[in-house]
Amino acid sequence: MADYGSYEHLRVEVADGVALLTMDRPDSLNSTNARLHYELSRIWPDLGQDPAVRVAVITGAGSAFSAGGDFDMIEEAIGNPEAVGRMMEEAGAIVHNMINLDKPVISAINGVAVGAGLAVALLADISIAAEDARITDGHVRLGVAAGDHAAIIWPLLCGMAKAKYYLLTCDFLNGKEAERIGLVSMSVSREELMPTAIDVAGKLASGPQSAIRYTKRALNQWLRMAGHTSFDYSLALESLGFFGDDIREGLRALRERRSPEFPSAQ
Repeated sequence: MADYGSYEHLRVEVADGVALLTMDRPDSLNSTNARLHYELSRIWPDLGQDPAVRVAVITGAGSAFSAGGDFDMIEEAIGNPEAVGRMMEEAGAIVHNMINLDKPVISAINGVAVGAGLAVALLADISIAAEDARITDGHVRLGVAAGDHAAIIWPLLCGMAKAKYYLLTCDFLNGKEAERIGLVSMSVSREELMPTAIDVAGKLASGPQSAIRYTKRALNQWLRMAGHTSFDYSLALESLGFFGDDIREGLRALRERRSPEFPSAQ
């Protein structure tokens, strides 16, 4: 079994072939600071090399899955080429490493899921949401392009019409609606969420491993094709937004919990 002791904000517990991953910053709604963002980019290759793991389940500590990028991390990146480059590299690694992990991943979306946290939730092979979970991509509300996962997965999950609506407006949708439009695999009550996720994980952990992994590998060819066109392109366009004025206003508005007044819309 691998040693996961170096992870600070990602708690890893392995039992009966299932790795339970918990994003563990509950006081900030599991927002992704620089360390957690890095850990979410590295955990998937580590799980892939661990013979004790056959399936992974990821969720958030407390009442949230993940509230997206930590405000301090975003502020540090504005106008900072080095920080933007690091974030872009890690955002790409989160997506590509999840796609390239042959072992199945299940997300248990227990509350709000935004930004980088939502990337992990939706790139999971099976996504299970609490009916009252609150989901939004959030990038456009911040003032940057939807870049860290949206272009690669939303159109495949819920179709281009719904993807454009929710990515352009940043409207929230709950778990029930996310299931209705095909954005998540299923929605259940909050009380049933973890038992359901663990039950599905157990079925996969006791199933034919080569068949399961090869099926995932074949299906993910769709994502690999999009990865080198739409996704990588979207990452670059998102990064450009960190050098404009809109993101400064978007971040201020989020901090102050008010509607933004973007300079480009004046």
